[in-house]
Amino acid sequence: MTHGRGKSDSAIVAAKPTNKTGQPDAESVERRAGTEGNVDQQSTRRTQIRERVTKALDRVRQAARQRKKERFAALLHHVNVDSLRTAFYALKRRAAPGVDGMTWQEYEADLEARLEDLHGRVHRGAYRPQPSRRTYIPKADGRQRPLAIAALEDKIVQGATVMVLNAIYEEDFLGLSYGFRPGRGPHDALDALVVGITSLKVNHILDADIRSFFDSVSQQWLIRFVEHRIGDKRIIRLIQKWLKAGILEEGIVTVSDRGTGQGSVASPLLANIYLHYVLDLWAERWRRHEAIGDMIIVRYADDVVAGFEHEDDARRFLDAMRARFKEFALSLQPEKTRLIQAASSSGNPFGAAGRHSGSPGRFSACTCPMSARHIASTGRGPVIWRERVPERFGSSTGRF
Repeated sequence: MTHGRGKSDSAIVAAKPTNKTGQPDAESVERRAGTEGNVDQQSTRRTQIRERVTKALDRVRQAARQRKKERFAALLHHVNVDSLRTAFYALKRRAAPGVDGMTWQEYEADLEARLEDLHGRVHRGAYRPQPSRRTYIPKADGRQRPLAIAALEDKIVQGATVMVLNAIYEEDFLGLSYGFRPGRGPHDALDALVVGITSLKVNHILDADIRSFFDSVSQQWLIRFVEHRIGDKRIIRLIQKWLKAGILEEGIVTVSDRGTGQGSVASPLLANIYLHYVLDLWAERWRRHEAIGDMIIVRYADDVVAGFEHEDDARRFLDAMRARFKEFALSLQPEKTRLIQAASSSGNPFGAAGRHSGSPGRFSACTCPMSARHIASTGRGPVIWRERVPERFGSSTGRF
């Protein structure tokens, strides 16, 4: 796997040859009008700050690439005023405020003094995140999705910390993972999925959805996973503070030992770390050691699509995945998990529409959540990908 400086590798999908004879996300940046009369100076200064942050993180990225087994013991100094400022300007200007009631514009009015104070509190250990405000947005099936809106300073600290951690984990995450990663999006996942299906012998599609994933994550397991790569106890304590800050709803603060606070700045990265150890590394090892025929797998956040040459492989993988998830406090959503026949009698992998009961249905652009109908606009040609995975990550006994 190759990496450009600061970029993820291109659209790729884990694939396995036959072994019969012996692989809310970070908030978007919006353009802000500069103060009249000093637009050029502000723009230049901000560019210089971004360059300093980028160069510092490039050194972290290089160390992560070269020393795959090393735990990083000194990271908090990268959460400095420059990175906090960069994180602030990456936030949405019109985002709803958290329990602090602080808006982006109000905070910017005295930005430098506020960032200096925030930086001091973070490094003294005096920083205390506030509970996130619970809100709900409608889902396609009529239900409501709970979101956690963090206070503005919590968003800033999380954003700066995520930048540091991304420099490490983007060197560790596997190519089959696409959701909430820099330089990767749903079109990349769709592109890789279609190329995998059309390039290999894929006759059966497993479409799997994890039940209430962001609310089910075991915080105890999550911290153990993070500690495998992060040895800086101050960073670990920051993450624990965010997880234990709680949710404010109807005047009551609830603290749980489950969940990552879906909607927070740090939640997507923490979710990817969790599934990296629970699913990705394990699935890649299963592909190499257990599958009889060809197999592909693509994961976008908590949505998983796997393709198999043999139906028996698909059913064995599904059973093993259920057992694996159970060990780490996760489960599959039965209504959204199904096995679909991929190939029509003509050999076209996008045949008739899928059927949901009895025997497997057929796979088509309208039955797969990451469907081929969105591929045409990508303009990219992915490659089939194979990658070695350390044996110790393949255990199905709960040890990682």
